[in-house]
Amino acid sequence: MLKKHNALLDAVIAGIQEKKGQNITILDMSEIESSICDYFVVCEGTSTTQVDSIADSVVDVVRERAGEKPLHDEGRENSLWILIDYSDIVVHVFQKEVREFYALESLWSDAKRTDLENEI
Repeated sequence: MLKKHNALLDAVIAGIQEKKGQNITILDMSEIESSICDYFVVCEGTSTTQVDSIADSVVDVVRERAGEKPLHDEGRENSLWILIDYSDIVVHVFQKEVREFYALESLWSDAKRTDLENEI
């Protein structure tokens, strides 16, 4: 099962990075009893266009590399915060200001956190 998570997680990250998503944070929720998934992946874009593009890239790359389709996604009507649900991994693509407002990383501060370096 861990290999599946790794392949899916790698594909999610690649999809984000392909469209220059920034400030990628992985929250390992697997040890949190009340958690709805094993991982949150959080990132941000600089505009609604980029947020939408990042979300599309995640869906495409995950389908190509991991053979998975999302259970559902939401937030595409305004592209301020798009959530993509892969059951065990939930991806959150934010505009920066919206990410700061909701502060998911703070809400789930008991999760193991990994911050990835921004690609140039």
